[in-house]
Amino acid sequence: MENFNLVQLDFGFDCEPLQKQKKTVKSNKKQTDDFVFNFMDCLTSPIIVFKSAWQDTIPKDILKNIKLSRLLCSMQQEEMASLTETLAYIMPRTYEAPMPTEWVNIYTWLGLKYATQFQNSDQLNAMTEIAPSELSEYEMRLLNNLRRWIYDKRRKALKDKLKIAEKSETKILYKNQKQLFEK
Repeated sequence: MENFNLVQLDFGFDCEPLQKQKKTVKSNKKQTDDFVFNFMDCLTSPIIVFKSAWQDTIPKDILKNIKLSRLLCSMQQEEMASLTETLAYIMPRTYEAPMPTEWVNIYTWLGLKYATQFQNSDQLNAMTEIAPSELSEYEMRLLNNLRRWIYDKRRKALKDKLKIAEKSETKILYKNQKQLFEK
């Protein structure tokens, strides 16, 4: 019962007919697998940061709040990195060299959103003075492109990690079975 055919009945109302198309519904196993993978992604995926000598300078409170932010994004069904995760990615880059104005606006706006979300009053007072209250359309596009890129890299890293774990598990299982049958 995975594929449903669309049938339109005529009750005499004046309305345009629905387009005839086949709609497929994901099987329960696929939905369960997706849920499990998404949950694993939120909790165990590596944190992607800008490759820099400064990547160790990201504050611990930002790093510990990334998992919660990922869960919130997952609940909202956003297929993008969380704002907190994006802030952590950009932070080491800010120490490397001056950034273009639009990226400075994005970075300070992310800091403001982080301070607002996690109610850090010291950061909030500082960020309200320097951060823009809204981003331009262009800056939002840049930010969303970065968020999607981080999300894709994070999920790819988790899939690679799971493949490696599966291969090593298979080798161990094979060795154990071989030892059982050789005796």
